Amino acid sequence: MSINRIKVLVVDDSAMVRKMLTIELSKDAGIEVVAAVPDPYMARDKIVELKPDVILLDIEMPRMDGLTFLRKLMHYYPCRVIVVSSLAEAGGEVALKAIEYGALDVMAKPAASYSVSDMTEQLIERIKAVSKVPQWKLTKTEVRPVQKSDTALRKDSMIRTTNKIIAIGASTGGTEALRVVLQQMPANAPPIVIVQHMPPFFTQSFAKRLDEVCTIRVKEAENNEILSPGKVLIAPGNLHMELRRNGAVYFVRMSDGPMVYHQRPSVEVLFKSVAKYAGRNAIGVIMTGMGKDGAQGLLDMKNEGAFTIAQDEKSCVVFGMPKEAIDLGAVCKIVSLERIVDEIIKNM
Repeated sequence: MSINRIKVLVVDDSAMVRKMLTIELSKDAGIEVVAAVPDPYMARDKIVELKPDVILLDIEMPRMDGLTFLRKLMHYYPCRVIVVSSLAEAGGEVALKAIEYGALDVMAKPAASYSVSDMTEQLIERIKAVSKVPQWKLTKTEVRPVQKSDTALRKDSMIRTTNKIIAIGASTGGTEALRVVLQQMPANAPPIVIVQHMPPFFTQSFAKRLDEVCTIRVKEAENNEILSPGKVLIAPGNLHMELRRNGAVYFVRMSDGPMVYHQRPSVEVLFKSVAKYAGRNAIGVIMTGMGKDGAQGLLDMKNEGAFTIAQDEKSCVVFGMPKEAIDLGAVCKIVSLERIVDEIIKNM
């Protein structure tokens, strides 16, 4: 019985990386590396010839850089692209730009704290997830801007709330989805803790980028950092983040424990800690992403009295994590991306 394998094209100027990715990905029976090329010009020809399902794209390459190629590719021939970039702060900034241009996800090349096995295990899962993204979702759409009247209403609502915590989990497609949500949050919103599946340095760059475009303050979390209104903490790449409480004060703890659902940071770890330490004072939101990370944790939150929200299928890039949570009975309300903040406000 034949298997319809996912056709993958690797574009990277490093012969070693091309060889490593080809060998590791080919170990999975559901994936076929149809070609591995060193630059965008050769990639262009292979895309036309082989019509790959997923493209793995490096950023720093000779003849034409990956960003320029990606921008042209998504304009003329939208494809499912995962950026595989260097594990460095500069690489994180550029990779986030790639997301804006249409890449579906970003991954880091292996480094001292990020092994080949960890990387390829996650990459295989992401390849399988993005291969299912329908063609119409590859075209970028503008999100309705927040009106001044909406902002004023939200500000008044937020002022009346106390001791609330908002916990959000996201994966593939989450970088853009989180921007949409956080840009709608006023400066005095309750504390927000977020796990977005990203490697080290990428989360730091992501937090800085969000802080520049949001009214609310956004930063990468630090160990034992205290939560306060108007602050968003994003879990650092390669570290789990858990909520803790000391009297009336909430703070976060970081750890490098085992991966959960192939992820570190894990949404599951965050949500379970929020269920334990915030209970009915929390609101949980599970957004676009692959796999089942966070579903059981969201159910724990709901069982402890928290209000829980899932992003709907139409507005998700990948309807994996929300679907798992919905199927488990962990979700109080299913809403579109644009309506998530409205639902949070109504249930503060």
